[in-house]
Amino acid sequence: MSYATVDQRTTFNTETNGLTAITARVKAAIERNRVYRQTQRELSLLTDRDLADLGIARGMINQIARDAARAT
Repeated sequence: MSYATVDQRTTFNTETNGLTAITARVKAAIERNRVYRQTQRELSLLTDRDLADLGIARGMINQIARDAARAT
């Protein structure tokens, strides 16, 4: 007759690492969202002339904010 043995330490470590990974991904997503919103807000407050001086069209603000969020 054969028996299956489950090592509780291994099972616990796998669950802990999984939860740690999920927590890290959630924190990273929150940080990316914060960067996106902050970049979008700051660029939206600039005048069209200020944006033109930076070489940015108002329609580019969302894409620039997404790029900034991805860079973090």
